[in-house]
Amino acid sequence: MAEGNYWLDLFTGTTWQQFLDAGGEVSGFREGRWKTVQKIKPGDVLLCYLTGLSRWVGLLEVTSEPFKDDAPIWGPDEFPCRVRVRILSALTPETAVPVLEMRDHLSVFKGLKNPHNWSGAFRGSPAKWRRSDGEAVAAAVQAAERDPVSRPIDKAKLGRRPRALQSGIGEVTVPEEMQVREEGTTAEVVAADASTHTEIQWLLLKLGRELGVDVWVARNDRSRVRNGRALSEQIDVRDRLPHQFDPATQKVIELIDVLWLDGNSIVAAFEVESTTSIYSGLLRMADLVSMQPNLQVPLFIVAPDDRRDRVIQEVNRPTFSSLKQPLVEVCRYISFSALTNYMAQVAPHLRYMKPEVLQEWSESCEPEEP
Repeated sequence: MAEGNYWLDLFTGTTWQQFLDAGGEVSGFREGRWKTVQKIKPGDVLLCYLTGLSRWVGLLEVTSEPFKDDAPIWGPDEFPCRVRVRILSALTPETAVPVLEMRDHLSVFKGLKNPHNWSGAFRGSPAKWRRSDGEAVAAAVQAAERDPVSRPIDKAKLGRRPRALQSGIGEVTVPEEMQVREEGTTAEVVAADASTHTEIQWLLLKLGRELGVDVWVARNDRSRVRNGRALSEQIDVRDRLPHQFDPATQKVIELIDVLWLDGNSIVAAFEVESTTSIYSGLLRMADLVSMQPNLQVPLFIVAPDDRRDRVIQEVNRPTFSSLKQPLVEVCRYISFSALTNYMAQVAPHLRYMKPEVLQEWSESCEPEEP
């Protein structure tokens, strides 16, 4: 398609719409990216990617040399390192191309030690992409423009991510404060939180069984009651876990909210965070990663939509970012609404699906680049 180079250009749903509203004539990047931006030349193509939805949304042809300008386009963010562009293709978030549908065609998915590590290729922009990858993305976006397919979206994923800050160990986020339960919280609220937690656990257990895997519920949660019956009485859960780990690791694994298993292999691990207390589930995930750094298990934090930014902030705390395998590289976020909505939409087809569907239902916890 292009004689020039292909470059990754990251957008959120908000910045993509602001770009279009401003006429779609200028794409911008942060001040710290100026050295890389200067390598972009007229004729190069920018591959536009929506970070929250993990979808390709457009193609832009560069029409100028890089320049600096602080004229307002993107609200509070300046993105002063800029190039003029011409829109080659522009999709809506609903018709944008899911990157996971291209996993067999892009090199960023090849040779991964962990199934989550593909998101590392989408941490910052601009980033020069292989010609073969760029051509594959361009072809997919153009095909979607000719024959659009509307896919449901989780609108919460279109929002902005917490900003990453520079530190001695790299980029991290630092929450303004720890969220703890307020002193005056009523027993009714506590009970409601517990009920929601149990309902989400049940959904994850049910989903796993529908997908054909064995399931495990945390040993201390087996007696949790849903609709008058204990969880372990409603879903066929495993009585014991494989014993290939040391006793300390085994204890941590037994207390994870929900596990999916295929024989002796853990397929996925889930922690449900429905309360306003500290993220105890994240601590368990971090313990597991610390004790078993070579364990290749997809980890998921399942939490309310309004806690999305908080989850991403916590996953990127310095404590978790300094692990040998940073938690952000192996842990993804699933909102309550995404879980319930997707399950409702695909309910008749679940038996034909595989656990990998969680990659599309979830989103990366990578923070917005500084």
